[in-house]
Amino acid sequence: MVFLAVVLAASACDDRSYREIGGALDVLIRKNNDLPGPALERLRKIGRRAVPQIETAMHTASARGKVNLVSALAAIGEPESAAILQHFAVYDANPEVRTACEEVLAQWAAGNGRLAPPAKQAIARIEEKRRLGLAE
Repeated sequence: MVFLAVVLAASACDDRSYREIGGALDVLIRKNNDLPGPALERLRKIGRRAVPQIETAMHTASARGKVNLVSALAAIGEPESAAILQHFAVYDANPEVRTACEEVLAQWAAGNGRLAPPAKQAIARIEEKRRLGLAE
């Protein structure tokens, strides 16, 4: 009985955060001008748990929305986001999105923290794919 209560309580927390993340993403994706600060700050505070939903949203967002989502990944600052940024830097059709991804990776690579190694690796892969003609 106690196990069931714990499982139900945990799933209720997950549902709430999923909706909170979704609401912040909706603001970022639909906003056509400057990046909405409060939504970005909410995602930064949520942190790593928001990364999978951001990645999913990147596939269907407009170019402006993708740039906003890249800013959210930058604000969250999770090493696993380097792979997402690499993918969109290589394959996205919009040069603004590609540039935004590369700028975040370059900023991370220039540092000494935990973001530098995956960012450097992502940059090397981007360069390799471009050299081979496999990138936009």
